[in-house]
Amino acid sequence: MPSSSPSELDVSLHDDPTDAGCPALPMPGAHSDGAGARTEEGTAPPSRLLSWKSGLAAVVLLAAFAWLLHIGALPIVPDRAAFGHVRWWVIPVYALIWGIVVLSRAGRWYWLLKATHAVPMSRVLRVSFIGLAALTILPFRAGELVRPTLICRRDKISWWAATGTVGAERVVDGLFVCAVLFLGLAFGHPGANSGSRVGRLPLEVSMVVSAAYSALALFTCLFVTLALFYWRREWARSVVEKLVGLASPALAAKLAGALERFTDGLRFLPRARFTLPFLAGTVSYWLFNTLGIELLAWGCGLNGLTFFPTCVVLGVLCLGVLAPQAPGFFGAFQISLYAALALYFTPEQVVGPGSAFVFLLYVVQLVLTIGIGAVVFVYETVARVS
Repeated sequence: MPSSSPSELDVSLHDDPTDAGCPALPMPGAHSDGAGARTEEGTAPPSRLLSWKSGLAAVVLLAAFAWLLHIGALPIVPDRAAFGHVRWWVIPVYALIWGIVVLSRAGRWYWLLKATHAVPMSRVLRVSFIGLAALTILPFRAGELVRPTLICRRDKISWWAATGTVGAERVVDGLFVCAVLFLGLAFGHPGANSGSRVGRLPLEVSMVVSAAYSALALFTCLFVTLALFYWRREWARSVVEKLVGLASPALAAKLAGALERFTDGLRFLPRARFTLPFLAGTVSYWLFNTLGIELLAWGCGLNGLTFFPTCVVLGVLCLGVLAPQAPGFFGAFQISLYAALALYFTPEQVVGPGSAFVFLLYVVQLVLTIGIGAVVFVYETVARVS
């Protein structure tokens, strides 16, 4: 079996591994000579994704999440009784739906890249599948850097431009998370069990609803800021430099520059021939994601989780795994789902059929996402060697 080291990933996917403007992806802990390629902004992309310190931190984070799940009496692997109501035929159907979700998520990137530089769809899909697997495996969302690093090696697009398109995806996904969460909170009537807690954790269900509304407000402010940087760049930059500059002029300049580079990925917005296909892929991604979760919940015996409550479950899950996480999103994935289910089901249901739902959702998504990426990686490596 070929090694999954990023350095071999470079060789298998790229014709010119010395292409200027793209960072190398050495093995975690490998030394860098500090002479990374410079971009037009004068900033070197990161020379490595992980160090031994971040690896150690990931192990600590995994242990911390496992401990939280244990003291909260929230099963990581449910007992046999929890699977008593599972309709097993639903699992392969959900796996097929998740495959559509992954394909939609991978394919829509093509339209963001095309607004800057046309890249063949087949290559976009291959890089996206590997990038999504890396995002799942690597801790602290370091996998976000894999796609732009891979795509800029062979195609005539700068690393920062490719990174900007990934940032644009996150902006649009954030908007959709807010929309999904808003619809769910408005029509899903969460909080029927507002007096109960999430397992034995000191987390009341009412706090989950409050946190969801707070996140909604926070994201709205973030999007307004990004919109100002996109439409009124000079004015927004001067405001940031004045306000943040009161504390640190250097930090203000860096923050303003980062926001400018981030919003560069939104250049596709005024052009309908790029925006409409991208939004269609995004709608497909989120719609199938929601319907798949609703189907699997029903298949695990969680009857009554209709479309809008499922929107809340998906929204809370997305917010839970948004921050830098442990490998495989372990811990945050489970706790977020348990917290979301506690909005609609009794504690007995949450740790009963709910634990089977959490386990199966996690395993199917993890295995398929990593599996698809691994198959594509092996195929690319063999094709390159041949």
